[in-house]
Amino acid sequence: MNKFNKEERLCSKKSLDLLFKNGSSFLLYPFRLTFLFTEEPHQYPAQVVINVAKKRFKHAVDRNLIKRRTREAYRLQKEALLYSALASRKDLLLLSLQFIGKEHYDYTFFEKKLAIALKKLTSQFTGDENN
Repeated sequence: MNKFNKEERLCSKKSLDLLFKNGSSFLLYPFRLTFLFTEEPHQYPAQVVINVAKKRFKHAVDRNLIKRRTREAYRLQKEALLYSALASRKDLLLLSLQFIGKEHYDYTFFEKKLAIALKKLTSQFTGDENN
């Protein structure tokens, strides 16, 4: 399941507002992860939104490149690092990956940092089942 389907993308304004208002977050440079569990019907265990600040990267070409690299790294690692940990939970994980870095990085950097961030995320909610 190495696809990134429409159902895995977080597009709902209501869900986004709920995520940023009530979600927990942590910083692992160059990403800020915000997450929240909700009791919604779902096909996939997690929905994710990826964003890059226009304030840091003025050109859309640069923002799109960063989003593409982040999306690809997430797509390849979600099964092993995230979905396997979410298999025991019944609720849906809303996740925001915000890129807060100030410079361009190559794909291997994104892959390595996102793997570390996803491992930290899974350790936070597996260690604390009340969340």
